[in-house]
Amino acid sequence: STDGGRNLSLESIPMGLPMSDPSAWATAMNNLGMAPMGMTGQPLLPDFDPALGMMTGIPPINPMMPGLGIVPPPIPPDMPAVKEIIHCKSCTLFPPNPHLPPPATRERPPGCKTVFVGGLPENGTEQIIMEVFEQCGEVIAIRKSKKNFCHIRFAEEFMVDKALYLSGYRIRLGSSTDKKDTGRLHVDFAQARDDLYEWECKQRMLAREERHRRRLAEERFRPPSPPPVVHYSDHECSVVAEKLKDDTKFSEAIQTLLTWIERGEVNRRTANNFYSMIQSANSHIRRLVNEKAAHEKEMEEAKEKFKLALSGILVQFEQIVAVYHSASKQKAWDHFTKAQRKNISVWCKQAEEIRNIHNDELMGIRREEEMEMSDEEIEDPAEMKETEESALVSQVEALKEENDSLRWQLDAYRNEVELLKQEQGKASRDEDTTKEQQMKLLQQALQGMQKHLLKVQEEYKKREAELEKVKEDKLKIETLLENLKEQESSTSRVCACSQEKECPVEKTLSNSPVRSEREVLLVGIISTFLHVHPFGASIEYICSYLQRLDSKICTAEVEVLMTRLHNTFRQELSGVGASLEKRWKFCGFDGLKMT
Repeated sequence: STDGGRNLSLESIPMGLPMSDPSAWATAMNNLGMAPMGMTGQPLLPDFDPALGMMTGIPPINPMMPGLGIVPPPIPPDMPAVKEIIHCKSCTLFPPNPHLPPPATRERPPGCKTVFVGGLPENGTEQIIMEVFEQCGEVIAIRKSKKNFCHIRFAEEFMVDKALYLSGYRIRLGSSTDKKDTGRLHVDFAQARDDLYEWECKQRMLAREERHRRRLAEERFRPPSPPPVVHYSDHECSVVAEKLKDDTKFSEAIQTLLTWIERGEVNRRTANNFYSMIQSANSHIRRLVNEKAAHEKEMEEAKEKFKLALSGILVQFEQIVAVYHSASKQKAWDHFTKAQRKNISVWCKQAEEIRNIHNDELMGIRREEEMEMSDEEIEDPAEMKETEESALVSQVEALKEENDSLRWQLDAYRNEVELLKQEQGKASRDEDTTKEQQMKLLQQALQGMQKHLLKVQEEYKKREAELEKVKEDKLKIETLLENLKEQESSTSRVCACSQEKECPVEKTLSNSPVRSEREVLLVGIISTFLHVHPFGASIEYICSYLQRLDSKICTAEVEVLMTRLHNTFRQELSGVGASLEKRWKFCGFDGLKMT
């Protein structure tokens, strides 16, 4: 049958065999178990016995056997396809032995549409070849050789697979048995330049299509380009200036302003407009700062709420744990059953674990708050020390509370251990194993609690040492502050005395290295500054401090004044090589003894 001109025409064997040899025909029908009949319907062998067909191993044929009915039976997928005889007008194709291996083929070239056909009969013509292979598909060209082979080019690639199906078939021209009219076909892939060129063209076309599809997909998923920035004009400048004052349109307007400035739109005529727009952008900073401060305030309020809620939860946990501990005491514990005691102990353990977790979280929040130091705290060291001291005191109190709770837990566990020891003698042997396990668990819990208690005590000692250090630092700072106050009072007294006795002072100043009241003030300020810096300071550092008070003071004037007062100030060299530095130190107390 034919399927759209693509399938090969297959017919059954007995319909087209020639009758040139009646004996051969009778032998074939005898092997099939059928009575040999002639073309006229008369029996060829009158004394034929159908039972003789069983001798060949072939069962007798009947009209319901597969192959003779209207609908052929389904072929299992694991069975190989059985090739049948193919009849053409001028020749007949006989299938190869199904038990033989399939004929070997070379590797298929890319885009192969040409096949090599060998084993043709010597008397075979192009017309016969066309008659055989046009059933596989449209044949474009046949190149026949004189040595019984040819090359056939089809229109499509799938037709080559149909032509390979005929490999191994025996071909016979007509009903002749002559050697020149028979042959065994060998069909294989052939390599042709036309096929390769067409395949390469097709691959290039497919690659172009794939690139086009990818480009379309990229354009589909590509984000839209930003709108073009308008050119500068007075009208657009006023529009952008209004947008800069609006919070919702600020980002768009600032991008336009940036583009205009980069393009070089600023000149003498437009400088004022651009300055006003930049001023509007600067005013937006205040809005951003206020917005950030509002968000920070909300965050601090949320932190405070969370901390208060967490402390409330922790208090409730402490109350629940206290209830469990009071229930674990002997007065109430003896009245509970074993199951109730077990449940109470498990609940107590769970509550303590959760309580400890929440306590650690709260302590972590407090540590973070203590580590955050504001600029005001850095400027005022006394207040900072007080806050640190109060934080350390609160931590010490919390550690004390935790230490007391751990002691209570240890007492409860010891009571449980004693009760278990008392019950162990009274209980039966079956419960010994379970009690031993409980004892081991309790001992492990006791060891863990003891380790934890030791850690807490060590931390408590560390906190106390830190607290003592903080107190010592506080005392040092207070003494420094008192010294500074005394020095300030002494300088004020010197100034008052100088005002009362102007004339005598002028006479003495004319003889002394200090020549004016201004230099006296400078000496007092420099001596106070260097007293605060016991390791000395460079002349540039001293002048930078004095220039904050009076910008007219110059470095040379200060250096000359300090060199004249060699009993009050002393210059020293510190460092080695490139790091050599001159430092001035205050030596007034030593100079007082010398003078």
